[in-house]
Amino acid sequence: MTAQDVGARSSRTTTDQDRRKSRRAALAGGVGTLIEYYDFSLYGYMAVVIAPMFFPSDDPVTSLLSALAVFGTAYLVRPLGGIVFGHIGDRFGRKKALMATLVCMGVGSTAMGLLPTPAQIGIWATVLLVLVRVIQGFSAGGEVGGSATFISESTPRHLKATYGSFTPLGSTGGFALAAAVAGIVSALTTDVQMESWGWRIPFLLALPLTLFCLWVRTRVSETHDVSESAEAAHSPVGSVFRKQPRALLQATAISAAVNGTAYIGLTYMAIHLSKQLGYDTAPVYWVTTLAIGIAALSMPLGGLLGDRIGLNRLMTLGFVGFVVLTYPMMGIMQHSLFIAAVAFIVIMMNSVATQVGAYTLLPQLFDKRSRYTGVAMGWNLGVIIAGGTAPFFAVWLVERTGNILAPSFFVITLALVGLLTVLTIRANHTTETEDEPGVTG
Repeated sequence: MTAQDVGARSSRTTTDQDRRKSRRAALAGGVGTLIEYYDFSLYGYMAVVIAPMFFPSDDPVTSLLSALAVFGTAYLVRPLGGIVFGHIGDRFGRKKALMATLVCMGVGSTAMGLLPTPAQIGIWATVLLVLVRVIQGFSAGGEVGGSATFISESTPRHLKATYGSFTPLGSTGGFALAAAVAGIVSALTTDVQMESWGWRIPFLLALPLTLFCLWVRTRVSETHDVSESAEAAHSPVGSVFRKQPRALLQATAISAAVNGTAYIGLTYMAIHLSKQLGYDTAPVYWVTTLAIGIAALSMPLGGLLGDRIGLNRLMTLGFVGFVVLTYPMMGIMQHSLFIAAVAFIVIMMNSVATQVGAYTLLPQLFDKRSRYTGVAMGWNLGVIIAGGTAPFFAVWLVERTGNILAPSFFVITLALVGLLTVLTIRANHTTETEDEPGVTG
């Protein structure tokens, strides 16, 4: 065997090892994000059941708005979670931070399933409900930024969107899984049983799911050299604000556009179909599961397309789709549940392009030493601006205007913000301190 043959074999072995590492990282990131967003999104799907129980009122809309306001409260603490877990990830390793976020979310979701009701302990039940949502929001604040960063650092430059798509596959799949479980429990229980104990079952499933995901994440390798961060003794938050304010603004704007457009489908559309259009709750759960599930399963295809045509073009396609299609698709939903399902799927497919593009793009905007923090902060600030508030403002807009299509204008506005921001991100972007593959135009 010649020296050239030995070198070729070594090169192939290294490539195979890199591929296994990338696949394992993508799986660990995607599965973890799926479990976390299953836990986090359940509240939105259970809001119709929880609202009259924890926020009794003579006006059902007032109860629902109160429940959705608590849903939004969880988003207010997400930047704090991003800072704390980002600091851990940038100073002590991505793996430690991702394990910590998972435990935090698992504890919060299990506690949600064990909450006493106001009929049992009065106002303290509502206080505990808000506290648990805060814990969930704190955890979610560190998850997505960490998953996107971890996968990006484990992936070769020509496959970053392909593997990066596992993060939105997990986050969107978590919503679909939550809708499916909510639908199954709703179908197997009566209205009285659902209000009495049925609503607790989906939350209590968080415990075994969390334990499974912890096992998956113990099997991945660390991607961050913590010795460099320790020697630098830097503050990741300070570094982001001082050295990368432009990247932070871009990440925040992209996040607001991506989350605001996506959350209309992920959280509000089920409310729209059942409350505004009058479809039965149980089949609405299945329509929601179908639409979100198809979008989730399409994420890897979006990743393949992103690596082929570039992230800028991929995100542009998605945002233009939201601008052009959201209003007419919502307009035809009232004709039948089947047509509503097709229209819902069309809207959600735009989110495939925007989410894959954003989750792959954001880690490439920041210096490696403060990347986890930068991605988490930018993403969570955008979520506060337009993500967590999306279902609340959608219901509020309908009530204020009397137009059930009013939420589409919210989506269109945010999509335009996303388009403008994409234009500010140049092709082949590189970070300040290392050669990154960046954004292909």
